[in-house]
Amino acid sequence: MAAEPFESADRDTSHEALDAHPAETPNVQPVKVPDDLSEKAPDGQNVKASDAHPMSQDAATIARIKSLLQAKDDTQRFVGLALLKSVLDNTPELRADESTIKQLWASVSPRFLDRLIATGSQPSGNNVREMLGLAVSVIYTFTALVPEAMRAEEEFTDRIPGLVKAVLYSSDATTESLLKVLHTLVSIPEGAKAFVEAGDVSSLAEIAPSHAAVLDIFLFAWLNGMASVVEKHVLVLQVASTMQSLVSAFTGTDGVTLVQFVGTFLRQADPTIVPHEPQWLNALVKFIRKLVTSRPNAAARAAYTKTAASLLQAYPCQAAKALFTEDSREHHDKPFAYLFINLLLIDIRSSAPALLQQLNQPDYVEFSTRLASAFDVISFFIGYLVRCLEDDSVETFPMSPDSLLKLRKGISEAMSITVEYLRDRWDATFAGAMGLHPDARTSNAETWTGSHPTLAWDSLVRSADEDPLMLSAVRALALWLREDDNETLRQEVTGLMDMFMELYQSSSRDSSSSSVSSDKMLLDFRSPILVGLEALLPTPEGRDLFLRHDGWKILTNDLASLLSPCAKGAPSAEDAARGIEIVRALLSVAEQVSSGTPEEWMDIITAVAAWDVPTQLVPVAEFCLSVLQLCCTLLVGASPGMRHRYRQSMGAINGIVKQVRRCGVVEDASLSEAMADVTNTMDHILRGL
Repeated sequence: MAAEPFESADRDTSHEALDAHPAETPNVQPVKVPDDLSEKAPDGQNVKASDAHPMSQDAATIARIKSLLQAKDDTQRFVGLALLKSVLDNTPELRADESTIKQLWASVSPRFLDRLIATGSQPSGNNVREMLGLAVSVIYTFTALVPEAMRAEEEFTDRIPGLVKAVLYSSDATTESLLKVLHTLVSIPEGAKAFVEAGDVSSLAEIAPSHAAVLDIFLFAWLNGMASVVEKHVLVLQVASTMQSLVSAFTGTDGVTLVQFVGTFLRQADPTIVPHEPQWLNALVKFIRKLVTSRPNAAARAAYTKTAASLLQAYPCQAAKALFTEDSREHHDKPFAYLFINLLLIDIRSSAPALLQQLNQPDYVEFSTRLASAFDVISFFIGYLVRCLEDDSVETFPMSPDSLLKLRKGISEAMSITVEYLRDRWDATFAGAMGLHPDARTSNAETWTGSHPTLAWDSLVRSADEDPLMLSAVRALALWLREDDNETLRQEVTGLMDMFMELYQSSSRDSSSSSVSSDKMLLDFRSPILVGLEALLPTPEGRDLFLRHDGWKILTNDLASLLSPCAKGAPSAEDAARGIEIVRALLSVAEQVSSGTPEEWMDIITAVAAWDVPTQLVPVAEFCLSVLQLCCTLLVGASPGMRHRYRQSMGAINGIVKQVRRCGVVEDASLSEAMADVTNTMDHILRGL
């Protein structure tokens, strides 16, 4: 049997031999692929395609295409590509033949495609647009037909840099296909890696205002590149330079798609790939300001709300200054910060009452993400106000006292509505009725998280303790409760004590459990709840409800976990900060008990006595000292008989006091006075034994 032409042994038809000069412009003469192509049969006779058996016709056509693609002449290879595209476009059964598709793609020279793309990327020349269009069309067709695993091969991913450069010179139709190819390739790690390593992609950024798909390409490439790119600084550099190109390209537009893109990227990106000093931040904030002040539609409101929250989380100081302050040269009766926060408060007040009705709607995630972002922005704004008041700087204060008073009223109203929403959402998920004790709940479903009522009006996908909106709302509420002296709101929030304690307990359990389901979204409510307790526990009602709902046990268990021998080394800075907040909350309760320290509270004394204090105490010295202060308060309130029973633990704690003193804490002026109080108190207690 005669060998097929492309398998001939007397000529070198490898891609390397055919592309000996890949940088040269292909020598392609104007040609037209005939509609009724005559093929050469294996025996050398001419056979018209229309006269052949269908199977023979297909085989002959494929053989002819392979022969043309393997030819040394550029014109023949160009004809082969054109014929290949025509056949694939018009032969559905061939498109479904995976084996043949693989063979045909293997016959296409990657270097010849690169030469066509490079030539087509020139500003002018004969047939350059046709060359580029054909190359892009062939790549586009095969990316859709080959198995997904093949798209990760170099024959595809190595074409990415050339395609990126060609986008400025392609026709509208070719550009659409080119962007689809890039979107497909960067959706896999290997393609994302090649895209990032391509470096300068400003040509794509230039067309982004008129082609929304470009922003999706950047998003997929950068997020997938987080895992596939070894040298993270390469990705950071591309993100930084591309962001700068994007804000320049969108100048003169409303920028809503750009604002939306940046918010989505920052929410999902690893902090290690986010540029630390963004030169584009102020320009992006200008887009947000323009959207806020231009009667925005629903899409624009969602975009600027979510992106403002993302910017504040990524760049707390820089973004807060850009969003909340005004140019000292400009004077406004109602500055931007007032308008912005007021719009967010209106959104919360109008949307919160309808949230429960939206729980199982398809758009709930989008809806709740917008509101969660609004709460996050308000949290940052509250923090910014507090810092301004502490600095006593009129220049940095974002608004007049009159505007601030109006906002204060608006925030309080929004937080009151938030309390109602939190109560209703929690009851719908767990309690069944306001204040109903867990032991009294019926119709429970046994799940890995515990025993919960199965109520029809709860979310079918995500329960209250898995909803990011709940966390954002609790955080904003707790901050405002601590910073604003509002007795009415404090009484309202006190009624949420059962919810706070159960959320705290579930967060502690989830953080320490290794068997948590991967389907469960882990949210940590502990820090926001501790902030809220700082405002609630000074009141008798707050302390009573705290103890009634096992608050002391829940918080001391969390504190004991930080002292556990199982914990490796010293607590982290985050854990130490939480430990200090826990002690502050417990002291608020212990110092107000008139009947003495209850026996069950002394468990924390035993836990501290068994504490293997870290050798490197300086970073967590304040945490260690706060724990010792709690022990002193409990021991002072304990009866003589109780102290006698815990004398061994007291001796161990006194040893910890000496160890802390030796580490040099007394040299710190902010801690020396507290250290002296602890030392004197322990000496007094031990002398009384």
